[in-house]
Amino acid sequence: MATNTALVTGATGFLGRQVVKAFERQNWTVRGTGFSRADGTSVLKVDLSNAAEVEKALDDVQPQVVVHCAANRFPDKVEKDPEGTKAINVDASRSLAKLCAERSILLIYISTDYVFSGRQGEAPYQSDAATGPTNLYGQTKLDGEVAVFDEFKGAGKEGLGVALRVPVLYGPATTPSESAVNVLMDVLHKAQQDGAHIKMEHWALRYPTNTEDVGRVCHDVAVKYLETQDRASLPRVLQFSSEDKYTKYEMCRVFGEIMGLSTNRIEANTEGNDPNASVQRPYDCHLSTKALKDLQIDISTQDFVGWWKRESRAFRH
Repeated sequence: MATNTALVTGATGFLGRQVVKAFERQNWTVRGTGFSRADGTSVLKVDLSNAAEVEKALDDVQPQVVVHCAANRFPDKVEKDPEGTKAINVDASRSLAKLCAERSILLIYISTDYVFSGRQGEAPYQSDAATGPTNLYGQTKLDGEVAVFDEFKGAGKEGLGVALRVPVLYGPATTPSESAVNVLMDVLHKAQQDGAHIKMEHWALRYPTNTEDVGRVCHDVAVKYLETQDRASLPRVLQFSSEDKYTKYEMCRVFGEIMGLSTNRIEANTEGNDPNASVQRPYDCHLSTKALKDLQIDISTQDFVGWWKRESRAFRH
């Protein structure tokens, strides 16, 4: 490649920031798209639902790869805005894929472990395992995968559209609420208040994975796919995950040990899903990373406890 240029959607977001940094570390030229936090220079203000704006960004930046991080990714928010979620997670993904396919640009679509049912005994899931989302968030991300694959297949460019599924993420955050993991540090601090009593889910198994590691994998996937002549032989679906396994309650306990704070006011809730709740969460969606291993892509991850021990100074009050 004469020049290495990447475009990252959702570049100001929790994962997008680390994807940008990962490509920059490898001396790529990187531009991002954003909306409310776009600076107009390194991060272009682009409404992904506006095909003309997306087309202009692609033609101005002329990337070899687009990493599509932008999404409505909080299951409870998805349920409250199904149409808005479909517009970004499915329709905008389809439009972006069509424009990338027309220009022979590699598209890495960030997806989720929530495309699987997570029923007890089924995990770990191979990349070609049967899907079965339990909530609207997982369904819209799965529909986004299908839309991306359809557009590249229709253009005769199948090897240039790939989905990378990841589990719940943690890492450097501007606010703890950016991550369902980081926010548990806030829960721990609230539990120090007199009279506090917090019930914390102690049922679903999660595999918290660092956004810095996901960024590295995105770069390595881009290099592999762009350097491969017979791209049609490459898998369309890849999966990346840590092997660290915790419930949310167990993560709170880890944070308590690291911070030297009591978790006595946090009660383990082992009841599982409330059958009347609008969002049904899967029990165990552990992702197999075999497809990445077969491509000889580094699947190492940072140790969950070790990372938090290093970063905990920022959370000490």
